[in-house]
Amino acid sequence: MEISSLKSKFYEKFGHEAEEGYFAPGRVNLIGEHTDYNGGFVFPCAISFGNYCLIRRTDLNKIKLKSLNMPFEADISVDELNKAVGKEWINYPIGVFAQFLKKGHHFKAGLDMLFYGDVPPGAGLSSSAAIEVVTAVAINSAFGLGYNPVDLALMGQKAEHEFAGVQCGIMDQFASAMGKKDHAVYLNCDTLSYQHVPLDLGDYSIVISNTNSPHKLDSGKYNQRVSECRQAVADLQKGKNFQYLAELTISDFETINHFITDEQVRKRAQHVVSETDRTKKAVEALSKGNLVLFGQLMTASHQSLKDDYEVTGFQLDTMNEEALKVEGVLGSRMTGGGFGGCTVSIVHKDAVDTFIQQVGAGYTEKTGLTPKFYVAQTSDGGKRIF
Repeated sequence: MEISSLKSKFYEKFGHEAEEGYFAPGRVNLIGEHTDYNGGFVFPCAISFGNYCLIRRTDLNKIKLKSLNMPFEADISVDELNKAVGKEWINYPIGVFAQFLKKGHHFKAGLDMLFYGDVPPGAGLSSSAAIEVVTAVAINSAFGLGYNPVDLALMGQKAEHEFAGVQCGIMDQFASAMGKKDHAVYLNCDTLSYQHVPLDLGDYSIVISNTNSPHKLDSGKYNQRVSECRQAVADLQKGKNFQYLAELTISDFETINHFITDEQVRKRAQHVVSETDRTKKAVEALSKGNLVLFGQLMTASHQSLKDDYEVTGFQLDTMNEEALKVEGVLGSRMTGGGFGGCTVSIVHKDAVDTFIQQVGAGYTEKTGLTPKFYVAQTSDGGKRIF
């Protein structure tokens, strides 16, 4: 939606002009899945789909929250910005306000806030993180609070933990806050050290394939994987002193994995250790221009997520299988938390139209669902746009 249209919608909703506008992108993770909360490496890039937030300061002691995507609207007293409201979408921005309150900031002035997102909800492209980050950027700027983008990403993560009940790692919010156009972010989720790596794919494009089988991280399966990884750490610490699964090399894991007695827990740990290794190799391959190896590592990542981490499912596996049948595809994998959502594929530019037609037809035939496809464009992180 054009900025002028958003401004018009703000006027319709609130009866006056918006003073400022902000944008934070969603993300697609190229490789490094379910490693972030295990202290590992991830390699996401921010995308041009995201969430917008238009604001106007008011003299009222309340925050008015409205959305062009969701019908629910609310006026929240500035004294109650630390209380969840059922399971409504406004818990994401409220959760961010709560993080500022924890840091000692009290909002004496109010805000009118209008949100609009063009990230497909439930697609695994971090629509929730984009809402959190755009809210944090808007609050930080509107009230002149002076936090840096990493601080804002961490506030968004805390909001997800405390107000959405998802014990996510830092990747989604970090990518949304720290993205850079034409680059991916190589992030160490333990230390938060990062590098912007040029995303030079030459004659290839990033194609996101939406299964239209929405994932629901709050279903409990995501948190179950977090718990299983913690159990793996507790078991493996009997053989080695370490803190996170991602600290272990493949050799380390092979030496001490007998301390894990639960086969399911062992498989979870095996994925994390191998995925961390794949991510390191993939970034190195991209830096050297070896796109073939990069694609192979992506495909191996999906297989591990299917067999060891068990977060793919019929729709994602079908999409992946259909993608790999197309000539000109270097690699394909699920992206995001799993349990539905999207795959990401590296596709030759001359094969993109064929990819969309052929994969779409094959996927629909096998699942009965109609997918959507997006050729991803990279984006900068959260920022003011007017």
